[in-house]
Amino acid sequence: MEAIFKRKSVRKYEDRAVEKEKIEKLLRAIMQAPSAVNQQPWEVIVIENKETLKKLSEMSPYSKMVADSPVTFILAANKNNLKVPSAWQQDMGAATQNLLLEAVELELGGVWLGTATSDDTMEFVRKLFDLPENILPFSVVPIGYPDQQNSDVIDRFNKEKVHYEGWK
Repeated sequence: MEAIFKRKSVRKYEDRAVEKEKIEKLLRAIMQAPSAVNQQPWEVIVIENKETLKKLSEMSPYSKMVADSPVTFILAANKNNLKVPSAWQQDMGAATQNLLLEAVELELGGVWLGTATSDDTMEFVRKLFDLPENILPFSVVPIGYPDQQNSDVIDRFNKEKVHYEGWK
């Protein structure tokens, strides 16, 4: 799967809408992720409104690119769907990675902005979208056609981090 090796964080986007068909493929990729005992805790908010994107871009000092994205996905877990409550972040991580890999397949780019890593960002998203208490914001992922930025992908393989049959 070449998408794994082509994927990189994209923070600048062309001023060009992402087609509805591609948005649906991205949503399908999210929901195809593995999850603990198939609990599928994900809920997704799709944002294309420029005013809302501008507000969401104020989530943290690292989220400014959201304002210029054509579409941003908010991935959240529904606590009411948790059969294995300790696994929700793993489930949502798999769903977020699926979104980013499908974006590469569709010649799009995106960047993973963690919200579950901070109570402040979770609360910001919760308030902005008036989320019920059972919805846990996990990630915000702006997506778009990459603006002509550095297209080099860095090979991150490090054989010193591989251990066979134990810690050797």
